[in-house]
Amino acid sequence: MFYTQLGNYSLIFSFIFSLLIFYSCFKNINNKTKQIESNIFSFLSIQLLTIFLSFICLVASFVVSDFSNETVYNNSHTTKSIFYKVSGSWGNHEGSLLLWLLVLVLFVFIFFLTSKKHPKNYRIFTIIFQQVIVIGFIFFLLTVSNPFNTLFPIPDEGLGLNPILQDPALAIHPPILYLGYVGSSIIFSSSLAALIEDYVNKNWAIHIKKWIIVSWIFLSLGIMVGSIWAYYELGWGGFWFWDAVENISLMPWFCLTALIHTIIVLEKKNHLKNWTLILSIATFTLSVSGTFLVRSGILNSVHTFANDPNRGIFILLFLFILILLSIVIYFLFHKNEKPIIKDTFLLSKETSLVVNNWFMMYFLSVVLIGTIYPIILEVLTNNKVSIGPPFYHKLLSPFLIPFLIIMAFGPKLKWIKTKFSKIKLTNLFFLIISLLISSFIISFTEMKYLFSTVLFGASFFLLFKTIEEFFIKNYNFSQKISHLAFSIFILSILINGIFSTEFSTNMKFGDEKKINDIYIKFTNLKTLNKENYKTIITSFQIKDEHGKIMNFNPEVRIYNQPEILTSEADIKSNIFSDNFLVVNLLKDDGYFNVRYQVKPFMLWIWLSVVLLTFGGILSFFRR
Repeated sequence: MFYTQLGNYSLIFSFIFSLLIFYSCFKNINNKTKQIESNIFSFLSIQLLTIFLSFICLVASFVVSDFSNETVYNNSHTTKSIFYKVSGSWGNHEGSLLLWLLVLVLFVFIFFLTSKKHPKNYRIFTIIFQQVIVIGFIFFLLTVSNPFNTLFPIPDEGLGLNPILQDPALAIHPPILYLGYVGSSIIFSSSLAALIEDYVNKNWAIHIKKWIIVSWIFLSLGIMVGSIWAYYELGWGGFWFWDAVENISLMPWFCLTALIHTIIVLEKKNHLKNWTLILSIATFTLSVSGTFLVRSGILNSVHTFANDPNRGIFILLFLFILILLSIVIYFLFHKNEKPIIKDTFLLSKETSLVVNNWFMMYFLSVVLIGTIYPIILEVLTNNKVSIGPPFYHKLLSPFLIPFLIIMAFGPKLKWIKTKFSKIKLTNLFFLIISLLISSFIISFTEMKYLFSTVLFGASFFLLFKTIEEFFIKNYNFSQKISHLAFSIFILSILINGIFSTEFSTNMKFGDEKKINDIYIKFTNLKTLNKENYKTIITSFQIKDEHGKIMNFNPEVRIYNQPEILTSEADIKSNIFSDNFLVVNLLKDDGYFNVRYQVKPFMLWIWLSVVLLTFGGILSFFRR
């Protein structure tokens, strides 16, 4: 009870200090001094401390199982381990928003400390816009989603956390993802401030580029961790399923990727000012829109936490205010910009970066339509439709071919103009080799299509060109690493998608079956009682066409609080492929549904994302 009351009062005090910061910043704008008043720094420090204290109190309430706290009662249980009690504090709607708020005020504080070389009013306006977001979220927490609501009489036991959320990967997934989401708020506020102060120039681009890369790195890692969790925990056996909430995190990633390339043009050539501002606003808008769709319960997904229309209406209204505010400011203060095409040539680095943005916006549009179309259709006609992988594959795959080819040439182009004669004949050699390799690979599959060969060829061509880049002396090593990682990522996805195999059958203990050239034998079955669940451990022996024998021990877990049944896959990983076995308990006595999958190059998908983000990290150490 003590932690709950302290956390609630800390949240209230943080709201008061947020209003004081907002007022002090407006008052400080009219001052003729070149320095920001010291009381603003003091208020920002207190704001951070009160939000941090509030979050720590929520974590402490989970650790001590304080069931007088409604959030703890709904999402914890005394039999849970200490690790999942702590991670459970943000594994729910209220706690996750408090974590979002903590990251938000932390980033405001870091921005204040790292922007001292920039104009005073630019810094002040950035803090003002950030405080609008902070005040909105604190008000939302206090009125609609308070993590410190109390219960009386105090229950003896809690309802427990959803078992599929009790996983190490998912414990770190929200904090990493929020660092990416909330980083975009600084980009948003800074863009509006720079727009008002006419500070959209090279200095601003250099400053905000660091925030863009930080947000992009954390968002990439957050998406990857979530994808790994879904791969082994949900038993789907794949790395991406175009689930609605997966798409929600992917859309701001497309915007951030486009923004990384656009900010380079602004930094080097002072072009694309308005487009950079629009992307900055759109990135944060998509992040908050994702929060609205997930927290309102509109999306039907395993990721959703809440199903409360009042929460959805509040976030929708708040989102509308932010978008309206940014649009009004943009049209009031933006200046007409000379088209970039007048100062550049078709064959130039500027053009390649603009084309990169075109592709990113197309990919974003496809994902956006595929995500919100079912929602709009259900509202208008009351008909439910489901848009799955075929929709995205058909619309995205054809455009990958020119995108990969342009990406292969882009880094070697020069600013303003590149002579066509500078494009070497070795490129034709790489292209022919790439098509020959892809034809050879496709010949081993049933996909005898020209399109598949060309797509594979474009992927290999990008790989060869990025490898070639390492033999050219220039200092942009981070770009080389990231582009190499992306080429490996695309190739791994293609190989994984084409060569994956899956077998499914129903078996009981003692059965042995042959599926194609695979022998599957159900060798053992035992039941164990754990601290908060009962587990049924099955044992299987699989013999492939080469005579290689592998033993698997997938589980079916029956949790006691709440009463949920989950399947735990057994995965044998190596550098070339994953062998994936998962079982589901059927209603028929003693029978299990057995799914065995071979997923080639799965490990390379994860490694390529890590390498991609490593390239982003290296950009901070460039000369």
